[in-house]
Amino acid sequence: MIENNAAWLYLLFFMYGGYGKNVYLCNFKLYFGIMCKNNRISTLYGILLIVVFAIVAFLVAELSFVKALSFSPLIVGLLLGMVYANTFRSRLPESWVPGLKFCSKQVLRFGIILYGFRLTFQQVVLIGLPAIVVDCIVVCGTLVIGILVGKLLKMDSETTLLTSTGSAICGAAAVLGAEPIVKGEPHKTTVAVTTVVIFGTLSMFLYPLLYRTGVFDLGAKEMALYTGSTLHEVAHVVGAGNAMDADGSMGIADTATITKMIRVILLAPVLLVMSFVLAGKRKTTDSAKTKITIPWFAILFLVAIGINSLLQVYVPKDIVSVVGSGINTFDTFLLTMAMTALGADTSFDKFKKAGAKPFYLAAIIYVWLVGGGYLLAKYLVPILM
Repeated sequence: MIENNAAWLYLLFFMYGGYGKNVYLCNFKLYFGIMCKNNRISTLYGILLIVVFAIVAFLVAELSFVKALSFSPLIVGLLLGMVYANTFRSRLPESWVPGLKFCSKQVLRFGIILYGFRLTFQQVVLIGLPAIVVDCIVVCGTLVIGILVGKLLKMDSETTLLTSTGSAICGAAAVLGAEPIVKGEPHKTTVAVTTVVIFGTLSMFLYPLLYRTGVFDLGAKEMALYTGSTLHEVAHVVGAGNAMDADGSMGIADTATITKMIRVILLAPVLLVMSFVLAGKRKTTDSAKTKITIPWFAILFLVAIGINSLLQVYVPKDIVSVVGSGINTFDTFLLTMAMTALGADTSFDKFKKAGAKPFYLAAIIYVWLVGGGYLLAKYLVPILM
C-alpha cells in the first residue's frame, strides 16, 4: 500500500482534481500498478519469514536430542510456528499474511508432489502380497473407524477426516495432503498433526520395548510388517525398526520402512476417493452446483513415483542417488515451510476451541492400530506368506 503522504496527495489530485477522463484513467492504472507491486513485495516478505523459520527448523532437527526423539524438520517447524503464533504473531503486518497462506497452500501441494520421488513401484513388488493386503486393511479400517468414532463424539467432519487420514497413512504428510481437499481451518490441521506426533512417538518407544520383552510374540518379518503398517510417521517406523534391529541382521528396519512406503503410496487413491465423496456431500447440502475438485497434486504424486521407478532402472544408481537426495531435501524443506505456516496460524485459543475430542479420537484409533494391527500380523500375515 502507498503510505507516503505525497503519494496520497498525488493520487487524490488526479482522481478528483480533473485533468480529463484519459488522465484520470492513466493515473488510476499507475496507482493500481503500484499497489499490485507493493502487495507482491509484502507477500514475498511473508514467504521469506517462513523460509527463515524453515531454515531454523532444519538446524534444530540436527540436534542430537531432537534426533533421538525422531522429530523431523516438519514437526520442529510446526512447533516453531506455534511458538511464533502465540508470541509475536500480533505484530505481523497484515500485508504479509498472503505470503503465509501461499506457503500453507501452493507450497504444500508442490511438496506433496515431490514426495513421490521417495517411492518406487519396485518397493511394492519387493515386499509382496502380505504388506499390500495388511496396509490396505489398516488404511481402510482406520478411516472407517475414525469417521464412525468422530460421529459418535459429535466432532466436526474436517478435524475427524484430517486426524483419521494422518493416523491411517503417513502422519503429518498425509494430514497436509488431505488439507486442500477437506478445506479445514489451519488450527484443525495443526491439532490433527499434534495427535499424530504424540501417538506416533509413543509407539516408536513402545514397540521395541514390547518386542524385546516378548509381549509381541511375532517373528522378524511379521514384526516388520506390523511396525510399518501401524506406526504414524516414516521417521517413527525407521526409529522403531532400528531400535529392534540395530545391525540390520533380521531385516526388520528395511522391511518395516518399505511396508510403510506402500502405505504412503495409498495416499493418492485415498485423496481421490475423498475428493469425490466430499464433493457429493457438499452438493446435497448446497442447492447450488458443487464442482468436483480433482486433487491434481495427488495424481502428480503418482506420476512422480512412476518417474522415480523408471529412473531406478534406466539411470546409473550413483546419479539417481545424488539427484534423489537433492530432491528429497528440497521437498522436506518445502513441507517444513508448509507446516511452519500452518503452525503460525494456530494459537492456544484455537486449541482450546478444538477441545479434547480430537485426542479422544486419536487415542481410540491408536488402540485399533496397536491391537488390530497385531492380530493381522499374528494371524493373517502367516497365511499370506
